[in-house]
Amino acid sequence: MKTLFKSTLAAAALVAGSILPAMAEDWDMPLPWPDGNFHTKNAHTFAEEVAKVTEGRVTITVHSGGSLGFKGPEMLGVIRDGLAPIGDVYLSQQVGEEPILGIESIPYLVSGYDELRELHAHFRPVVEEVAARHNQKVLYMVPWPAPGIYTKKEAKTLEDLAGVKIRTYSKSTTELFDAIGMTAVQLPWGEVVPSLAAGTIDGVTTSASSGVDGKFWEFLTHFYPTGHVWSSDAITVNLDAWNGLSEEDRAAIEDAAKRLEPEFWEVSRSEDAAKMQILVENGMVIGEVTPDMLSAMRAATEDQKAAFLAATPAAKAVLDAFAGN
Repeated sequence: MKTLFKSTLAAAALVAGSILPAMAEDWDMPLPWPDGNFHTKNAHTFAEEVAKVTEGRVTITVHSGGSLGFKGPEMLGVIRDGLAPIGDVYLSQQVGEEPILGIESIPYLVSGYDELRELHAHFRPVVEEVAARHNQKVLYMVPWPAPGIYTKKEAKTLEDLAGVKIRTYSKSTTELFDAIGMTAVQLPWGEVVPSLAAGTIDGVTTSASSGVDGKFWEFLTHFYPTGHVWSSDAITVNLDAWNGLSEEDRAAIEDAAKRLEPEFWEVSRSEDAAKMQILVENGMVIGEVTPDMLSAMRAATEDQKAAFLAATPAAKAVLDAFAGN
């Protein structure tokens, strides 16, 4: 009798389990960028679309401004280890673990968004391979607008910038600014504004977008759009979390990411001009990058591509394919 009773309970539980909806997944998504940043806005758009296409079975809560305590250079490991199931990985800041992710940061490799898209046709598969090695999957990738140099003074030549302490954000940008005679200080985004306020740095290299995020006009006076390197962020998901979803939801999320990525690229493209205007409205002088300054920057950094390839031989196939477009 006891055996029959237990069998009946087990059968009832099995039937109940088959008709009850699966538990909803609520994923926290950390980003180092503030609410007004276009990457953060894109993340909110993506989160809304994920909730829609999965009919609420997967929800994503965006945590901006580093509010969960994770810094940009840590994100590859954070998502790999499941400390967050999904998040924003700033590729060029991960070169300590994966040097090949610094390809975009080779000085003057790419001249604009169209060329960058061509590079990504060959670079994206490499990023996906790296992500897989680190227990994660790339959902979408979006570039930053090209960066420039923020300073406290006018600069017509590189000599005018000699010795200026400038915040950099990656190994390659640190090498670049040391090469042109400035004093590079590598800092994650969360430490930039406090360092400007404390006077421990006198300049910053980043985009017009980040200049608005940080209200740089409160500390600096000039912005020079030198366009020396490019960089992208990838939204990646931990594979354990990903594989825990149903096949239907995985397909729906992948489709949403594929549809939205081109739109997010256009957001990035339009971001530069819009944020440049905000800088001007707040008193920032957009300085001219003179031919002499540009030529000197190119000359001072021309050895970095060879050095990158010597240190990262696997990058040669990507660069050769890009050059052959």
